[in-house]
Amino acid sequence: MSTTAPDPQRVREASLEELHRLRLPLPPPDFPLIWEPGDQVDLRPGPSIEARAACLNVVLARAWGLPPELGVQWLAEARLVEWLTPEEWRFVAEADGDERAFARHVEALFTLAWLLGIAMDLDPLWGAAEGLMERLPNLAQGESFDTWRRRTLAAPRSALEAARQLDLYYCLDWALRECERRGLPLPGQLDASAAGQRRWALEWAVVFAGPYHGAPPGWGQVDLST
Repeated sequence: MSTTAPDPQRVREASLEELHRLRLPLPPPDFPLIWEPGDQVDLRPGPSIEARAACLNVVLARAWGLPPELGVQWLAEARLVEWLTPEEWRFVAEADGDERAFARHVEALFTLAWLLGIAMDLDPLWGAAEGLMERLPNLAQGESFDTWRRRTLAAPRSALEAARQLDLYYCLDWALRECERRGLPLPGQLDASAAGQRRWALEWAVVFAGPYHGAPPGWGQVDLST
């Protein structure tokens, strides 16, 4: 159920305070807000986030050596083939694509796990938590999508909490890229690529409604250029 989004200016102030705590560069004063006062915010339905997480789990498994026929079979039995982007399908089924680029999705997957309530936090100093893959479908043992869903009993985060994280990672993405551009030290394990992956998942999952928002993007349509 959608709710009124938090005050975007206050959320931005909190995000900038976190960047300051991490001793990171701050974005310029005209750095845009993500939403406007009075906008509505919601999360995509829990089953949709679960489906996307399961697809990324297969994509990562393929990057780490899962045979293509097992990946395709698992997705078909879970009825999730249509959830893959064309690029993901070509990679899973035909090994067509840069496996290093697909392997970077581990941070996006970790963020989806956080949204589902099966990962504890999104600390900007640390990468994906150890044990993440144990909380996802066990492909090697043939765990089905439905069995995994019953095992995890996801409890999705609130849309308000997710929106605050989205604003933080929007600012963090900029700050870490600026660090890399200027040759500044990073405060923790996350680099700009990892922060961008977390932002990607949040941009997809957090849905706003208001005068300046269009239809929610598909996974492959998320725009990280700004």
